[in-house]
Amino acid sequence: MPRGPNFAVWHPPTFVLPTSSNLLLPLPQSFGAHFSILLLVGSGHRMSPRPASPPPEMNLLKRLWSATPLSSPEHSGKGSAFQVLHLTTCRRVLLIFTVLSLQLVVLFFTRFSFRHPAPRLSLLRPEHTAPTISFDGAPSPAASPPCNSGLVYVYDIPPAFNKELIIDCSGLNPWASRCGAISNGGFGAPAADLAGIVPDSLLTSWFSTDQFIVELIFHRRILAHRCRTTNPSAASAFYIPFYGGIAVGKHLWSSNSTTDERDRASADLLRWMDSQESWRKSGGRDHFIALGRITWDFRRSHDRDWGGSFLHMPGMANVTRLLIERNPWDERDVGVPYPTGFHPRTAKEVRAWQNFVLSRPRSKLFSFAGAARAGINNDFRGLLLSECAAAGDACRAVDCSGGRCGNRSAETLSLFLDSVFCLQPRGDSYTRRSMFDCMVAGAIPVIFWRRSAYEQYTWYLPLEEEEEEATQWSVFIDRREVRSGAASVRGVLDGIGEEKIQRMRERVVGLLPQLVYAWPDEGLDEGMDDAFDVAVRGVLQRFRKRRSRGKNDTGTDGNKL
Repeated sequence: MPRGPNFAVWHPPTFVLPTSSNLLLPLPQSFGAHFSILLLVGSGHRMSPRPASPPPEMNLLKRLWSATPLSSPEHSGKGSAFQVLHLTTCRRVLLIFTVLSLQLVVLFFTRFSFRHPAPRLSLLRPEHTAPTISFDGAPSPAASPPCNSGLVYVYDIPPAFNKELIIDCSGLNPWASRCGAISNGGFGAPAADLAGIVPDSLLTSWFSTDQFIVELIFHRRILAHRCRTTNPSAASAFYIPFYGGIAVGKHLWSSNSTTDERDRASADLLRWMDSQESWRKSGGRDHFIALGRITWDFRRSHDRDWGGSFLHMPGMANVTRLLIERNPWDERDVGVPYPTGFHPRTAKEVRAWQNFVLSRPRSKLFSFAGAARAGINNDFRGLLLSECAAAGDACRAVDCSGGRCGNRSAETLSLFLDSVFCLQPRGDSYTRRSMFDCMVAGAIPVIFWRRSAYEQYTWYLPLEEEEEEATQWSVFIDRREVRSGAASVRGVLDGIGEEKIQRMRERVVGLLPQLVYAWPDEGLDEGMDDAFDVAVRGVLQRFRKRRSRGKNDTGTDGNKL
């Protein structure tokens, strides 16, 4: 029960005025604060409950009473002035006025001094209406302990392995220049096409970000990390700022590139690493690297296969790799979120975006952004497009054929902002950037392959085996049941209750801060962690656990923290 200063427990309030008529004046209650001030004037009476010191209204009343001398005719023959108090009509009116004024003062005091509201967090209503919800009063996630897990040393590798790889940005892609993609520290050009779609106050935090640009983002952020050290002997983790995805990416679609060209930069880097004392000392067990492409682009087993062989090289056997898609059977691989276009500058901007996506009306039950694969027999994407068309007004699709969607996010973001659920089949590989675009927009992803999410981003999203947790932020529909006709997307989604949809939407948006990469080099303020912070903290904790067990890394520590 709330308490006032210097007062004991308070009870329902009543003033007892000691006039000849014993006037009772009730004091209203306000905001859960209960006050009881009992003023009794008479022999043997005192204020109850008794304060540690006289309240201010008692001093005011004493001054009022002292205005009538005890020797005045009004008190003659009456005994003690504190037994019976007779007042003239004028003074009686004045006393009543004073007490009423004191009630107003106390009411004002209780209203504004003892109010401690809890953060208000309403839930989304799934009938596509705009609910009342706010993250403004919610606290930021607890800040990570300052470097308790150790310090990070960043290698100053030769520029041929990072900076020089992006000088000829127009030659990084056989179809179009990537100069825009590497601008603004890897965030790309400002997303001017989102004007009128996102709030004006947040437009400057949106960019046309390439999905394969993690290497530049991590390099820039790690240089400003609070746990970075320039002394390798003080470090417990070592970061290799090699742009491996950019190095191999320029050769992936070239018909003239050889296996030697695809592997040259990686092999040269490992030869340079062999000259470093810290590397030789640990064999790479306390080293980590971010690679901006999926793991399969670095796992060529035979000369005629796709990609480079960087992750199959002996020097990489012990290194922890941060990738946008991991190999579920390799514990060295750690999945990190695909970069989206939203790069908030402050925790306040994150909360503003959370409020926006949760209060926005949504007219579609589900949606799909993608293209059919005409050359694939029984293409699952084509099946989903057919389901969407059959659902009528409940579904809308955006055709992304011919690279139509790309890094320009206006059409896809508008789609997801208007949808309660978004369909996320596998892409060219098991994962898609679209799933993160969907979740950042506040929509619930519908997943058809477990390897698309549950086995990928275990530091960011609930694990596959924690089925109850996974169903709080996503819907899983086995693709085989959809193909066979045993289940339909519309039927499954229609069967999800209103209250569960509310909880799922809240859960998705609650995960949002750790799914985006913040704009400032130092990260978000107020102790709020973004995707980069989660990755570095996870690496440091993984290495600390290995040290505490006092064993060599055998790959049995898993992909969990």
